[in-house]
Parts: sequence; C-alpha cells; structure tokens
Amino acid sequence: MEILAAFVNLMPVTLAQSLIYSFVALGIMIPFRLLSFPDLTSEGAFPLGGCVCAALILAGANPFVATAAGVLAGMAAGAATALIHLQFRLNSLLAGILVFTALYSVNMRVLGRSNVALFSSDSIFLQINPGILASVWLQILVFGLLIAASLLILRWYLATEAGAALRVVGINPDLAPSLGISIWAYTIIGLAGASGLSALGGALVVQLQGFADVGMGMGLLINGLASLVIGETVIGRQSLTRQLIAPVLGAAIYYQVVSLGLSLGLVPSDLKIVTAVFVLLTLGLPSLRRKTSTRETMRG
Repeated sequence: MEILAAFVNLMPVTLAQSLIYSFVALGIMIPFRLLSFPDLTSEGAFPLGGCVCAALILAGANPFVATAAGVLAGMAAGAATALIHLQFRLNSLLAGILVFTALYSVNMRVLGRSNVALFSSDSIFLQINPGILASVWLQILVFGLLIAASLLILRWYLATEAGAALRVVGINPDLAPSLGISIWAYTIIGLAGASGLSALGGALVVQLQGFADVGMGMGLLINGLASLVIGETVIGRQSLTRQLIAPVLGAAIYYQVVSLGLSLGLVPSDLKIVTAVFVLLTLGLPSLRRKTSTRETMRG
C-alpha cells in the first residue's frame, strides 16, 4: 500500500515532467522518422537552449526573449549538424556527435561556469501566473497547451506542400531532386526544427527548476527514444497524426513507468540500463518474431 500511495503521489509530478520532455521526444522523432536521419543533436540542443535562456535572464533579458533565443540557438545547432553532414558527406550519427561534443564547450562559455542558479530571477511562469511554480496541475495545463499547440503547428506544416516535400526527402532522397525538392534545404529545416523543439524543452526546464547545468541533457536521447518506441507500440504510426502523437503519449507512459520503478525501490542509477534493455527488446522482438515465423514456414 505504501508503494502504491507513493506512486499515486508522484503521478501528477511525473506527468508534468513528461510533458516538458515530450519536446525532446518530438525533436528525436522528426529526424529519425520523417527524415530517416538518425541524429544525436537533440541531446546537446536541450542544455544549449537552457543555458542560453538562463544566461540571458541573468543578464536582465525578458524571459520570453530569452526563451526564444534558446530555441534559435537550438535551431542553429540542428542546422550545423545538417550542414556538416551535407557539406562533408559525413555519416549523420558522426555529424551529430561532433556538434553534440562541441556544444558542451559552447554551453560552458555561455554560462561561464558549469551551473547557475535562477531562484531569484524572473521567468515566463512568473509573468504568466506565479502560481504555476507552486501548482503541479497548473504546470500540466500550461505544458499540455504548449504541446498541443506544437502538435497542431507540426500537423499543419506537414500537410502543406513544404511539409510533403520534407517527408519525400526522408522517404526517397533519390527521387526528391527530380521533383524539384532541395535535399539541402529540407534536411536543414527538419533538423533545425527538431533541435529547436529540444531547446525549447531545455529553456522551460531551467525556468521551472530554477537552475541550469551544462550536463543536464545527459541520457535524454535514450529516454526520448524509449518514449518514441513506447508510443509507436501503443498507437502505431500508420498515419501522420499518430506519428506525431506517439512520442508525446510514449513520454507520458515512460516517465510513469520510471516513477513506478522508483516507488518500487529501484536506484535512479539503475534506470538507464533498464531503459536500454527495454528499448533493445522493443526494437528487437519484432525482428526475432519474423525470423521465428519464417523458420516455421520453411519447416512446414
């Protein structure tokens, strides 16, 4: 009963947390699914958005301007990954690793030290409603509205001619040039938008928790991938709408599972290996089932 009570008490907090990290899950889904471009930049864009936002707030900038600047910085990081991949013909993962590695030094330069406190500083939450910082339910409402708005904008864009062109680049890059579609332009747009979403998550987190740290994005990639896999397993990705909703739903489920694990007594440091094994099984089981089915068919 104590475990159940602890889990129930954590559920609203975890839901609010999952809504923020849904931006990262979306930032991972866009290059991974829509562009067929495995990318690591989101893990670096998240702290970059947070660090830029924090540095500007401490310098006296308006929190909304600081948040927008954090998003633009994240978009620049995504664009840099795309340009490195396209210009130097480097593997997408290697291009992401190079940018992700460089961003650690960038974040240190932006903050001036490894972490800063924002407890006495202004934030977008204080300007909207000071009660947001104290009320989990208000946080769920605000973050839920932000995610809903993001999903609607993405759904609208992907239904346009430009959005269709972006998807063509991911589905068949060899066909795209013959249709007059620029692979360079849409790869840059896709990666910039994805990293911008991750950076937005970082900017919101630093204002909510009251401090920024250059290492705060460590391990987010596997969490986002787990969220994406869970969401796609639950609702599938047969339509564009489902593909967009999947990472958000998956994040909500994933972080509730994490909360349950902590309530059961799991050490936080064990959660990474549990997540890695879970993602491996989720991605690998369909392949094992197909192989087993093929063997049985051949024997029959």
